[in-house]
Formats: sequence, C-alpha cells, structure tokens
Amino acid sequence: MKKYLVTGAAGFIGANFVKYMLSKYDDIYIVILDKLTYAGNLGTIKNEIEDSRVEFVLGDICDKEKVSEIFSKHDIDYVVNFAAESHVDRSITNPQLFLETNILGTQNMLECAKQAWTTGKDSNGYPTYKDGKKYLQVSTDEVYGSLSKDYDQPQPLEITDEEVKQVVKGRTDIKTYGDKYFTETTPLDPRSPYSASKTSADLIVRAYNETYKMPINITRCSNNYGPYHFPEKLIPLIIKNILEGKKLPVYGKGENVRDWLYVEDHAKAIDMVLNSGRVGEVYNIGGFNEETNINIVKLVIDTIARIMKEEPSYQSVLKVPVEMINYDLITYVGDRLGHDMRYAIDPSKTARELGWYPETPFTVGIEKTIRWNLDNQDWVEEVASGDYQKYYEQMYKNR
Repeated sequence: MKKYLVTGAAGFIGANFVKYMLSKYDDIYIVILDKLTYAGNLGTIKNEIEDSRVEFVLGDICDKEKVSEIFSKHDIDYVVNFAAESHVDRSITNPQLFLETNILGTQNMLECAKQAWTTGKDSNGYPTYKDGKKYLQVSTDEVYGSLSKDYDQPQPLEITDEEVKQVVKGRTDIKTYGDKYFTETTPLDPRSPYSASKTSADLIVRAYNETYKMPINITRCSNNYGPYHFPEKLIPLIIKNILEGKKLPVYGKGENVRDWLYVEDHAKAIDMVLNSGRVGEVYNIGGFNEETNINIVKLVIDTIARIMKEEPSYQSVLKVPVEMINYDLITYVGDRLGHDMRYAIDPSKTARELGWYPETPFTVGIEKTIRWNLDNQDWVEEVASGDYQKYYEQMYKNR
C-alpha cells in the first residue's frame, strides 16, 4: 500500500487531487496536513476524511515537530506539497506571509522527508534513500514571468508533433495570442511576491535534488478551474457575483491572457508524474487553452444566462431577475500592480514522456464548473461566510 502525505488538501487543487486519487485507487493511504487558513475548507473534504484510507492532521508545513511526527508514524512514500499562500493580490498587501509559508514551509517539508527517507551514504558521500520515495512540489507557470501578447485577435495554433496533438485531441478551435510559450527550460522570471516565493520554493526543491540527490519532481501548471474553487479567484467570483446581481470587476481592459486547465486533468497529471516522472525533472501541465480575461467573463455570463433560460428550475438560486444577467454587469477597475500580460504553457514534454493530455475542453469544463456551483450553493455560502468553521469545531473541538 502506497502512503501519501498531501499538504494543503483542504484547498482547491489539493482537495480535488485527494478526491481523484481515492476514486482511482483502492489500496492507498493518504495523510492530509492542512492549516485550514481562509482558503482551506474542511467541509470540502468532509466525506474524504471519514474514509478509512484518510487521516486528517491540523497543522502548518512550517512546524517541524508536527511534520516529523507524521513521518515517524507513517512510512510515507510520496509527499505532494500543495500547501501555499496563492493569491497574487494578497501577496501584494502582505508579502512576508508568502515568503514564510511558501519558502520556509517547503524547506521544512523537504528536510523532514530527507531525514525520514535517508538510509546512509554512497561512496561519494551523498545520502541514499529508501526505495520508492518521492517529493513532488506543485508549482505554477507564474514562476516564468510574463509572455508577450503578439496578437490582439487570436491566431490559429498549428501542432505538427503527433504525440503533442494528443494534448488537443478532439478540439478544432485551438488558438494563441503569441509566438512564444513557457517550456521547462524557460528562464525563471517572477514578477510578484507570490510568484517570487513559489520560484524560491522551486529552487530549494531543486537544490535538495542537486545537493542531496533527493528524489523530487516539480510540476508547473496553468490556471486551474473547476469545483470547490474559493470565490476570490476569477471564475468562481464571477459566477457568484452574477447570481447575486453584483458588478463583475475586470482588471484594466480585460486583455490579459491566461491558459486554463480543468482541475481534475491537473490531478491526473500529478498522479502520472508521481508514478512515471523521471526523478529530478520539471513537468509543465497545461492544455493550450489561452483566453483573455474579458472573454472568460463574457463566456460565463452567456453560459449562465443560457442555462437559466433553458432550465428555469435553476432560477431559484438567482437573487436578481434573469434579464439582469448580461454584459452590463461588467465593470472595469484599475489594473493590478505589475499585472503579467500573458501566460501560455507548452506541455509537450509531459505529453511525450508520460502520455498525459487534458481530457476536458474548456467549453465543456466551464459549463461543468458553472453547474457544480449552481448545484452546490450551500458550499459556496459556507465558504464565503466562514460558517464551515462551525463544522471544524464540531468535528475537532474535543480532539
């Protein structure tokens, strides 16, 4: 039985990873370590922590004693580190918190894993490790900085490599806003306190591999979307505001471009890297899904308006008349400081080496995401109001 230590698994991507793994494998055991900050919702994984294959530990990745205790209690095979402060706007107002969690927390996780897995030294003095161990750092495309937006209107993207074509299997509307993409060899060039902290974490992970020969991988993903997404990020925030008839804030002119990835496809990729990724390697995870922020907002408006008209039963979640779901909700606000213009990942290496490709076209994924939000308004309201803390107190006040 493989044992996983998954940090930050009460958050968006981590929770979806745990759900995916438990549904795919029967013979696994997952220890969840989460501090339950504002974006960590215990209610998101309430079914999972009742599973006999899961143990929840309340704690901070910076807490050496707590992390070491987990390694002492369990023979952990894989560490998957999702835990991070992750919102750019918050990093601009409080950068020190991001440095503490994302850099020092990562180093603490690495050191505890190294100590638990080390069996001795080889003839050159490097540590040797137990078989089958790996530390995976979940990172972001933001460590690469910003790409140029070369076209105001998207241009068709042609892919000639047969293996890479699997990444866009079944899609006919592949487009791009620029000539260049982030690859695993793109120089790191972070522009915000958040991305600088994640870059630093990546470099620490890399250093443990080079200095101590520790078995590691780093994955760098594009913007994720899907169920259980905390409503401060673009897509869930827009959905929530539309249903409440509130204005939809769009930075600048909404021309910034992001590459979008359905969260379950990301979970699938991480699983494949854990099992088949070459030790020491970085793998980019994206799906050639470039779109401007303003077009994302308009697509969400159009999709919700269509669903409400085609399936009137959903109108019960609206706090405004359905006629008010239109582009008049859009309001342009002052641009974010240092706002990166374009992100676009080239996942060719991941496709070639691991056979991974994103299974969810964006138009399908965005409707699935909207419908999940419509069907799970209780979750959205709990997260937004903080009522999920009551669930935490009920479950753990006597433990």
